[in-house]
Amino acid sequence: MPTAMEIYKLLPRTNCGECRFPTCLAFAMQLANQKVALEACPHVSEDARAALEESGAPPIKLVTIGVGDFAAKVGDETELFRHDKTFYHPTVLGLVADDSTGLDRMKAKIERTKSLCYERVGRTLRVDLVGVRHSSGKVEDFLEAVKAAASQPLPLVLMTEDAGLMAEAIVRCKEKRPLLYRASPGNFDSMAAIAKAGPFPLVIGGAADLHELSAMSSEARKTGVTDIVLEPGRPTAAQMLEDMTVIRRAAIKKRLRPFGYPTVAVLGSSETDFLKAALGVLKYSSIVLMDEVPPEFLFPLMVLRQNIFTDPQTPIQVKAGLYPIGEPSERSPLLFTTNFSLTYFTVRADIEKSKIPVWLLVVNTDGQSVMTSFAAGKLTPESVAKAIEDGGVKEKCARDEIIIPGMVTRMSGKLAELTGMKVVVGPRESSGLPKALKSIGV
Repeated sequence: MPTAMEIYKLLPRTNCGECRFPTCLAFAMQLANQKVALEACPHVSEDARAALEESGAPPIKLVTIGVGDFAAKVGDETELFRHDKTFYHPTVLGLVADDSTGLDRMKAKIERTKSLCYERVGRTLRVDLVGVRHSSGKVEDFLEAVKAAASQPLPLVLMTEDAGLMAEAIVRCKEKRPLLYRASPGNFDSMAAIAKAGPFPLVIGGAADLHELSAMSSEARKTGVTDIVLEPGRPTAAQMLEDMTVIRRAAIKKRLRPFGYPTVAVLGSSETDFLKAALGVLKYSSIVLMDEVPPEFLFPLMVLRQNIFTDPQTPIQVKAGLYPIGEPSERSPLLFTTNFSLTYFTVRADIEKSKIPVWLLVVNTDGQSVMTSFAAGKLTPESVAKAIEDGGVKEKCARDEIIIPGMVTRMSGKLAELTGMKVVVGPRESSGLPKALKSIGV
């Protein structure tokens, strides 16, 4: 964002007050702090507006692939390191169906990609994109696979460097707003023209080095292509890391516009490629496309992505309240835990292992774990007693006793005094719950 004085120089400097500030300089100061919108000044010129919008744009442009609820958004990042603020858009993962494998296998992979979906700590983890690539197979197979991919909800990547075939494929999926892969030095003008006409997001790659990639990116902007994805494309993991880091640093630290776009890494199916996929998630690949990934690698890759792109300032939380596990009766045991998602789902899974119906009270601790919230004063006898009252626990559970985590034994006396309930100290770790619940009985 430009400084207040830089903004002031672009304003009309009439001090008319129509923006509700006494002077243009006062308005510029508020605009620099992002407390007002430029639209509040009715007299700003179109040239000044364009200059301010350009200088105030995020260092990495937001690019949307696809439409609707499953649209993939990449870019719009402002930081090199998550702890400085946060990362906004997780790495988009996709699988590629290649026409060299034949139409039947392509269709099978497209269908399987759609169904690759897992649940972890209350969040759905899925593959986000399906790519259809023309390499050495039949053109008819490629076009038929594009049609099949367009009929499913995931966003689509069209992968061919034949501009004529790309135009033909777009006819079959235009409404999906696919990502076009790719414009290279040999087909740049024709692919840029197709992307501009859509408009469609366009991958730019095949450059000998980052200098050429930067020049191609600048040229694409000049031709009117607005949504660009960069592919450095050097083969080794070390080169990939270097290129992705240089592009991110240049965009954020130097505000170098030709590098101010999301990036993509297109990988194969070897073990080295699996490691490079993890590297891409860790270091700045906005999109990672893979040929084939076994489930035993794909799930850990998704978990890695979930952990890296979790906002460090906002822990993953579940809603506080009383949850039935199984089909509990009024005589079923009552336990409590915190609303930190990882804690809640771990405790819930261990309760379910016992096969005993239970009432689980989730106490609001701002998404902190048991020991963290207890040490921070967010998990107290008073907060648990309030949760019992607010959740209507005594109306649903007549057992008149509560099992507390073994780590917070010290609150047992005060909690019993506040609630009038018998307090039973449970195990320190939730893995001990199945044995503890069976010993307590129903």
